[in-house]
This record gives sequence, structure tokens and C-alpha cells, in this order.
Amino acid sequence: MPSVGEIMESMEYGPATEDASAVREWLARQGSLGHFIDGKFTKPAKTFATRDPATGQDLAQVSQGSEEDIVRAVRAARRAAPGWAATSGHDRARFLYAIARTVQKRERFLAVLETLDNGKPIRESRDIDIPLVVRHFYHHAGWAEIATTEFPGHAPLGVCGQIIPWNFPLLMLAWKVAPALAAGNTVVLKPAEYTPLTALAFAEICAEVGLPPGVLNIVTGDGATGAALVQAPVDKIAFTGSTEVGRGIARALAGTGRRLTLELGGKSPFVVMADADLDAAVEGVVDSIWFNQGQVCCAGSRILVVEAIAERFETLLRRRMEKLRVGPPLDKSTDIGAIVDPVQKQRILEILAEAQAAGAELVGGQEGNGCIIAPGYLRRIAPANPGMRKEIFGPIATLSTFRTPDEAIELANNTAYGLAASVWSESATVATDLAARIRAGVVWINCANLFDAAAPFGGVRDSGYGREGGREGMLDYLAAPQSRPAGKVAAPRPPNPVEVGPGEIDRTVKLYIGGAQKRPDGGASYAAQGELIPLGGRKDIRNAVEAAQGAIGKWQALGGHGRAQVLYFMAENLALRRTEFARFASDAEVETAIRRCFFYAGFADKYDGQTVSAKGGLLTLVQPEPQGVMGIIAPENAPFAGLMSLLLPAIAMGNATIVVPSQDRPMAALTLAQVLACSDVPGGVVNIVTGPRNALAEALAAHDGVNAIWQPEPNPAVERAAAETLIPVWSPAVSDWGSEDAQGRRFLRAASRAKTIWLPYGALPAGTGSSAY
Repeated sequence: MPSVGEIMESMEYGPATEDASAVREWLARQGSLGHFIDGKFTKPAKTFATRDPATGQDLAQVSQGSEEDIVRAVRAARRAAPGWAATSGHDRARFLYAIARTVQKRERFLAVLETLDNGKPIRESRDIDIPLVVRHFYHHAGWAEIATTEFPGHAPLGVCGQIIPWNFPLLMLAWKVAPALAAGNTVVLKPAEYTPLTALAFAEICAEVGLPPGVLNIVTGDGATGAALVQAPVDKIAFTGSTEVGRGIARALAGTGRRLTLELGGKSPFVVMADADLDAAVEGVVDSIWFNQGQVCCAGSRILVVEAIAERFETLLRRRMEKLRVGPPLDKSTDIGAIVDPVQKQRILEILAEAQAAGAELVGGQEGNGCIIAPGYLRRIAPANPGMRKEIFGPIATLSTFRTPDEAIELANNTAYGLAASVWSESATVATDLAARIRAGVVWINCANLFDAAAPFGGVRDSGYGREGGREGMLDYLAAPQSRPAGKVAAPRPPNPVEVGPGEIDRTVKLYIGGAQKRPDGGASYAAQGELIPLGGRKDIRNAVEAAQGAIGKWQALGGHGRAQVLYFMAENLALRRTEFARFASDAEVETAIRRCFFYAGFADKYDGQTVSAKGGLLTLVQPEPQGVMGIIAPENAPFAGLMSLLLPAIAMGNATIVVPSQDRPMAALTLAQVLACSDVPGGVVNIVTGPRNALAEALAAHDGVNAIWQPEPNPAVERAAAETLIPVWSPAVSDWGSEDAQGRRFLRAASRAKTIWLPYGALPAGTGSSAY
């Protein structure tokens, strides 16, 4: 043992191991663990071992959930659903409050159990994970209390199936269970195979506080258990995990009408500008990629540094990395613990070998005994290198450089993912400009990996869709008010030939793409409403998507007020052409279209973001951003009113669109092209492609350049195509396109996605001053 003098010279940490005896005693008492179904634990049947990744020792035997177990759990949740939904918001709030308080009382026990099962350092379990678990239940107790006030007319979805990963086992449970219960839903949850123990300990807490039987059910097991839950008759699936599995779940749910939210993988950029506080940025790297051994979906794994300061930054980064302590997770001085399982460790090593074979240089990242990998990063790495493209999900970053802000944005967005980003600059202008241009659901400015129950979290593209946390997260567990008939649109008239009178010139109708009338690529047409209608195809869809992508920047740059003026102008021109439109649509439909223009012109500059009350010292802004390029499929039962009810909220929010009109009655939509052309709508903001409605919708859903699809009713073929591209598909379920139910905030919400931006704000403690004083 070293002497005190030697310790003072070396400044080496001594062991400071957290006592795990209480947890080990609990595990010994449990023996084999069953599922938690209908308020009680089942008798264990077939079991598997869950292991301590730091030592490889078995911790407990856990039941392998079967299809029958899932069926029993779903039935229990279904039986409990009416009673829980009818429970007052106040009473649900009291249950969530009791859960939060009980978790607090057991925080040390839960932190140690999490570290043993997962391998993360005890400091992280104790200081980050468990406090956030508590925060989520407190926060959602508040939502339960005020739900009827804040979400009038909304109702619970019913039974929610939830599948969570192994990187934040108890925190991911809280993210999903708390809003589901607050909204009045019941839950069947499947924890990760590697890390089920804190979920089962949480079940004990729910039983202790008296949560009614069946409200929460937990079935443990492997991927087959999760697949059985996806196939079960639940009303929603909420999944956090890999993009590949998420895509498979989207395929399985296509056409079922069940709700789905996906929080998937990431390859997040960490952008360091020349004026950044480099010491702070280096600590940000520690929090981004070396937190939780890099097993974080939003980890800042792609470090992008401006060339001017790259050498200095890398020197500081290496120096800091070398001081990180790799060791036993229960030691309170450990920075880097164990990878969750040997399978995951081997996957990390294989990606590192691929990256080095492709020319990258690995700094650090040494393999240790058991499930240990030291922190490291890949340098001299090309954008196409596997280390840049694949989600390593370990304590390894990539380090590359850029010269200009535009190049930084290009590199940051050069990924299929879009979960999070971190931007470092002392210039508010530079930082917020980059934050606005990076395609991601969360952006941290001069900070990294901050989370709060009030701040929505989720991604775009291959990082999934839907949000968890805050108001947005609650809305994803609620059903919108049911349709309320009012002012019904007249039923469509049968398609009659339009007679050409004496002196009239034959009319040739064309597609409308990029602000110009275009012949279809195939040169074919079909008969409808007495006209030869252009028969659009896949190539026309590609041209329309390209035109929309080219127009979206200019359209968004107009701002809400500018877009409102254009919509008012559209209303004016529609009113002037009322007689012309009446040849192809009923008077009621034309009037509805005019009213919709006014309604969304009014909302264009009033659907605002909000700052949420999250962590002190930070301004947390939830900003609605346009989806991007949207495919709009018009309804057949109200071809013009329905089309305008879908199109107008989309463009009001700043999206560019490709419209597929009614197949049998497309003339009103094609006539709309003339209104668009003379109403200052930039070319490409609205593109109209007529033809086989279902085939064109499928082509849109399969196109990587499309960001969202709206269709009036569910179409399984479209949803299956969108599952491959992970494009969200929304069917608003409107029975009357002339009613108030065919307009409103839910359309604007579906036309946008929440971007959460974290910005340091008033961060200095009172009285400390700064160098400026």
C-alpha cells in the first residue's frame, strides 16, 4: 500500500467502492424473478441470466417472456384501461407523486442495482439517472392534474406497448411510463434483455404505492418477447432502440391504425467554432461521448473542429482523455465503466477495425479485460469511412475538421440520422445560426447531453419520429377530440363531361411542377370529368420532390407573416374565380377552401414555440420547425375542400408539398395551379401530380427526399413503403371536410416537428460576477 507521502505526490485516487450489500441481499431473496402482470409477480418459468458486465458474474435469473405471457399482460391492461381512464386527473397525479417519492426514498438502492446490471459508473446512476427518473414522475404528476384543462376533449389511447433499451434502463422506463399513465393509458412494458432488474424493482414500488392491478405490466425477455408485444392488440407502440429494429416495427404496424413513436439511433455532430471556449468544449466532449461509455443514442460522436484551432483542441482533448479513470463501475472515482455485454463490445471492436482498415487512425480506445474499452477517437477519417457512418455506440468519437460554417453544416448533416447536435461558439449569432441549420430534433449550444422531463426529446429521419417529454410527449399519448359534424360539404357530383361551347378553345391540362405546367414524363393521359388528365408516374414524383426541395428555403425565409399574406392573396383569387371552380366542385367546397385560406393565414405567424421550465441557468426553447417536403393525398369524398384542408396548414407552416389530387375528380386541383401562379406562391412550394392515386402515394412514401405523408384514410401499402424510409404517415380521420374538425392546431402540429434548443442563460450563481464586471 502506498504511503501518504507517495499518494500526495501521485495524487492517485484510492478505492471508494459503493456498498452493494443491500442490493445483493435483495437479489438473493428474489431467487428467480417472474413477470409483473395484473398487480402481482408471476411464478418464474423458463429463465435466463442477467449478468454484471464488469465481472461477468450472474446477478439473477429472469423469466423469458412468451407470447402467452404477453397475451396475459395485454388482457390485464385492457381490463384495467376503462377504470384507469375514468380515474380523475387528481387521483392519477397522486399515484405518480407517490411513485416519485418512493423512488427518491430508494435512490441509493436503485442506483447500485442499475450500475450492477448495466455497468455504468455509480456516479452517473446516482447523480444523473435516478434524479431524472424522479423528475419525470413529478413532472407528469403535474400533467395528470391539469390534463383536462390543457388538453380539452382529448382521451387516452388505451393500452400502450413499450419497449426500452439497455443503456438507460430505469430512465427510459420513466420516460415512457410516466406520460402514458398521466394521460390515462395502461401499459405493458418490455425491458431490455440485458438490463431488466430495475424495471422489476420499479414494479415492486408500484405495488407498494397501490397502483391498481393491470395499470402497469412488465414482461421480461429477449427480442422475441418484444416482437410478440408488437404483434399484440395494443393501441400504441413506443420503442427506443436501433434503427433496424424500429424500421421492422414500422413495417409490422403498417395498416393497423395503431399509433407508433420511435426514438432510434444517432450519429450526432459536435461542432467547435474558432471562438469557442476550448476548455469548456473539451468537457462537453467528455459529457457527449464518454458519458455512459458512449452508449448514448444522442452522443456527440462526430467531433467537427474548425481548422484554425484543431491542433490546440486536439492537444487539450488528448490531455483530458488520458486523465479519465477506467475501472470498476461501483467505484465512485470511476469515469468509464463496462460495456453492457461482450456482444456489444465485440461489435464496437469490429467497427473500429473497419474504420482503421479504411484509413482512420485510432487514438486511445484500447481493449481491456472483460467488457472494458478505454475512451478514444478516430482521426484522419474520411466522411465515407465506416467509423463516420455507423453508430459505434461505445466510447469512441471521430475527429475531423472544416474551414467554413457552411462546410460545418454540410458535414453535420451528412448522415442518415438526425437525433441531436452540440454547437460551441461564444457568438450567439453563429451558434444560433448553426443550431437552426443542423437537421436534428435537439441542439445543445455550449452544453451537451442535457435532459429534462419538460423538454421534448426525439429525432428526424433515421432517428425516428415522435417526442418524449413535455407537452409534445403528452400529446403522443392522447387521442384528439372526435369529429364534430358542422356545415357539411356537399357530396361530390358524379363526373360529368364539361361541354365546350361555341367559341371556346379546347383546354389542355398539365401537371404543375416547380411553378410551371408540365407534360407527364410518360406522355400518357386518362379520362376524367370530361377531360384528358395527365397520367403522372414515378419520374414525375421525382421531379416534383426535386422542385419542392429547391423551393423550401425561399418559402421558409418569408417567415410566418409573409406566408400569411400569400394565403390571404390565395383566398382573394379563389373568390374571384368562384364561378370557374364551381364547374368542378360544389359551392360549399369552394367556400370551405376560401375559409381555410383565412384560417391558416391567421395561424401562420401565431403557431409559436415556447420556452419550457427545465434546468436552471439554461434557456430551453421548443421551436416548431416545418417537416420539410410533404406528400399530400387528397380525399375522394370532398376533392377540393379536403385537398385545401390538408394543403393549407402544410404550407402555412413553411413546408413544400407534392399534391396527389382525387383520381376521378382532379380538375379543381389542376385549376388551382392557376391561382397558385398568380398568388405569389413560389414555384415548387405546391406541386400537383395527377394519375393513379395509390401508386403515386406509394412512390412518395418510398422517396428519401420526402419528410412526411398525409393521407385522408389509412393505406397499408403507403404505410409499408414509408416504413422503409421511416417517414411519418398521418391520417387525420376526418368524416366531414367542411367541419371545424377539418382544421386546427392538430393539423399544424402534424405539419411541424418540435426542435428543442438548449442555450446557457443567466448561468452564473448570484453574486459571483464575471470577468466583465
